[in-house]
Amino acid sequence: MWRRTIVGLAGAAVLAGCGGSGISARNAPAPCPRVTVLADGADLTLFRPGGGQDLIDVTFDARLIGFNARCDYTRRREGVAVAISAVFEVERGPAGAGRQVVLPWFVAVTDATDSQIIDRQEFRTPIDFASNVNRTRVESRPLTLTFGADERLVENHNVRVSFQLTPEQLALNRRRGPR
Repeated sequence: MWRRTIVGLAGAAVLAGCGGSGISARNAPAPCPRVTVLADGADLTLFRPGGGQDLIDVTFDARLIGFNARCDYTRRREGVAVAISAVFEVERGPAGAGRQVVLPWFVAVTDATDSQIIDRQEFRTPIDFASNVNRTRVESRPLTLTFGADERLVENHNVRVSFQLTPEQLALNRRRGPR
């Protein structure tokens, strides 16, 4: 008899735990697109004007090492706002005479198959080196992309983050491969 009572109480306790997580559809987190850094565009090496491409000619070497992203519903849940900031690591090279560099980069929104660019925005982030500092990590100011309510399935979009490279800089990245 006690055994049946204990088994019955245990079963009731298990079923009570299945009631839900307390998150209704109204409070569910906003969907997010896939955000990635383009491998070919994650490095930017600047050389002294008129110099070669040797180590002694490097003025700055920058890496796009990641990003921070957050997705929230807009007011009245009419869309989704995606806030993104890029994270850079920058090092002064042997030919780096100045204490400032401006990093050109972009964010592109594509469809799920990357076959169509839906939106593309370019940015320039200034980096200032304090005296006696040759390496720094900086996060850009956040930018916000807004996907409207008619954009069904926000998560079926891709957001690509990359340095804005010249053809020569892109060729250099492809020759040396990912670092």
